[in-house]
Amino acid sequence: MSDVTAVFRVQHPDLVLTQTLAHDQTATVEPISEAGTDPHSGKYLYHIHSESFEQFEAGLQNDHTIADYEQVLRTDDEAIYSFEYTNQSQLFSPVISISNGVALEIKNDGAAWIMTVWMPSREQLSRLWEFASENDIEIELQRVNGYASPLETDAGLTTSQREALLLALKAGYFEEPREASLRDVAAELGISQPAAGGLLRRGIKRLILSSLSIDR
Repeated sequence: MSDVTAVFRVQHPDLVLTQTLAHDQTATVEPISEAGTDPHSGKYLYHIHSESFEQFEAGLQNDHTIADYEQVLRTDDEAIYSFEYTNQSQLFSPVISISNGVALEIKNDGAAWIMTVWMPSREQLSRLWEFASENDIEIELQRVNGYASPLETDAGLTTSQREALLLALKAGYFEEPREASLRDVAAELGISQPAAGGLLRRGIKRLILSSLSIDR
């Protein structure tokens, strides 16, 4: 059975940051998958756009999915935040990893989340719907494409990008929580962390563009 790339929308009040995003409807949020965070620290970095970070943080203070937060960097209407989750928070990404999939892109759509994932088969993709059903998570499929394995075809990847993605996948960099940090991946590749992060970021972008048949 062929590999697939799927784009779907999920929503549930216990999904991370849902209450904050409902409070600040100007906010757009994306997890930073290339961040060199200690995979065992329990802290997760997000890139945030907001018209009012005061409004955003007011939402955080009353968000039952967030145990602690810190604004790491701020420039005008953009910032990077570090979050710690509570035990009440619901995470969707672990079931993607358990099903041997890879989350290619995650971003919010208001208080919901749009996820682009690669899965080894349609059968394993169906496990995401089973998980959603078992946990009362609203899930809506937006697009699904048959797609040869992103690491078995060049998909426009350079040799260096493909090598970095393969190594990161094998090391557990894409697991939730991470089993390897960006520092670990960079050390294995014998390059700096910024260089390793750049290879992963450009490789993931190329996979997304290729899987969705977008020329850019």
